[in-house]
Amino acid sequence: MKAIEISEFGGPEVLKYKEVAEPSPNKNEVRVRLFAAGVNPNEAYIRTGTYSFFIPNLPYIPGFDGAGVVDEIGEDVNNIMVGDRVFVAALLANRNTGTYAQKVVCDASVVHKLPDSISYEEGASLGIPALTAYRALFHRAKIKPGETVLIHGASGGVGSLAVQMAKGIGAIVIGTASSDDGKKFIVTSGADYAIDHVNENNKEEIMSITKNKGPDVIIEFLANINLETDLKIVAQYGRIVVVGNRGNIEINPRLAMIKEADILGLALWNVRPKEYNESLYAVEALLKSGLLKPKMGDVFNLENAKLAHEQIMSKKSPGKIVLSID
Repeated sequence: MKAIEISEFGGPEVLKYKEVAEPSPNKNEVRVRLFAAGVNPNEAYIRTGTYSFFIPNLPYIPGFDGAGVVDEIGEDVNNIMVGDRVFVAALLANRNTGTYAQKVVCDASVVHKLPDSISYEEGASLGIPALTAYRALFHRAKIKPGETVLIHGASGGVGSLAVQMAKGIGAIVIGTASSDDGKKFIVTSGADYAIDHVNENNKEEIMSITKNKGPDVIIEFLANINLETDLKIVAQYGRIVVVGNRGNIEINPRLAMIKEADILGLALWNVRPKEYNESLYAVEALLKSGLLKPKMGDVFNLENAKLAHEQIMSKKSPGKIVLSID
């Protein structure tokens, strides 16, 4: 089969399109014929060999997320049948042969049914982004209907799904973006408000929208830039969930004391197995109900994975980057 393989760590140029052996499922595993694979920032970090959460043995086929059709099942698999349309979310699977390939073998427990209304490209947009959004909102922030949530970078893969999930349970959603196209994209995802990125110079807009109360929940993707501002605008007893960070920041802890605000870290690699499975079933249910509809970004052919990695690290356009697999 065709796949992208890494035989040495480095830049996007180490992603090689080649012929590799086809994997076979063992007990409690399934094989999926993939038609699309999601591209995530952590896969670009793993490619360099410097990612603290995971350094793979080489050679290595990247990819945790994908969508396709089950073509073989191992012994004792009863949640999935051959021929089922499915999405794959294999970040924490015991076995994952990599989704940047025509076929992947992984634990049956991380393969869930994909409704006919969702395309393979949309299904491949789930996985890490959908589980991160669900965990940020429900496991960490414990968001409630009627609360106001501010989602920084709401036009991205995680942010756009978080918008839909929060709206689905009755929250008031404010999303930020850096461009007019991004703000339009946020509105089409269902947000009540789409505004420029909030900073020290324009925080009055968010306070005006919330009638000077501030958001109850803030989902933060660039904490090293925004955390102090977040503490200034968050509501009394509010929760800030740090999903992304790229450096250090000096803050005044008194800001958290004044609000009795919680700063909550999130790394999907740390999720408990029970919560991981809960998130997968929730995403499947949200898809089936129609409340969740992944928003697409750029689509590259599998052999152009190098271009996809270049794009994801410098991405300005909204939506989720996906590899199309012939």
